[in-house]
Amino acid sequence: MPDRTGPDLTWQAADRAVARAIAARHAALRRPVLVGLAGAQGSGKSTMAPRLAALLAELELRTAVLALDDFYLTRAERAALAREIHPLLATRGVPGTHDTALLAAALDALLAGRMARVPCFDKAADDRAGARDLAGPFDVVLLEGWCVGAQPETAAELAEPINALERDDDPDGSWRSWVNARLAGDYAALFARIELRVMLRAPDFGVVERWRGEQEAQLGEAGMGRERIARFVAHYERITRRMLVDAPADLVIDLDRDRRPVF
Repeated sequence: MPDRTGPDLTWQAADRAVARAIAARHAALRRPVLVGLAGAQGSGKSTMAPRLAALLAELELRTAVLALDDFYLTRAERAALAREIHPLLATRGVPGTHDTALLAAALDALLAGRMARVPCFDKAADDRAGARDLAGPFDVVLLEGWCVGAQPETAAELAEPINALERDDDPDGSWRSWVNARLAGDYAALFARIELRVMLRAPDFGVVERWRGEQEAQLGEAGMGRERIARFVAHYERITRRMLVDAPADLVIDLDRDRRPVF
């Protein structure tokens, strides 16, 4: 995966543009602001977020960075969903596999100037691994995650499978319908709180598997192989494709196939 923490002028420009937009929204509201940062797997959200926090610090704005990924349900909790609702829910990622109540409580605390204890998720172990404390007050709470701001689909849109995973493992559509219902419920309530939505938009869905593979390569032997990556990404495909077409954001940063911002 390319190193975007160095002197890449296009990313520096993108970082500055987003930081300015966040600072402007904070100035307009004159209170802590909740910012959402969305983008497909491997698009650079988790590396951009701390850079934004550093730029905002230069403007004397203190930022708490939260990753939606850290709020995944534990492996045991997802296994229970797999038994009780649908086997595909054992795999982390889609709406319904996060602890939205815990995330909502963390946002409540941070936006009110209180300390929040948030979980840490170990992707290599596919389970939670401890927690960390975020001590306020903060001027900005930045929530980054692949489906932040995603919108639910209609029943007609859900009817036809979008890939082999849905065709073979969800032939009656019960998994995708359950996920969609969660997206329309507790996730919609969370996303409605976001006051500035930013999206890193991939050029197409086809590049997402390669980007995800580059992420996994960084995990070494603990990472997934090519076939597992393809199946894993298929869980995200429906919602990701929808977001690429109808970007749920106030500010969109378009990326090329090499993950560089296009201006």
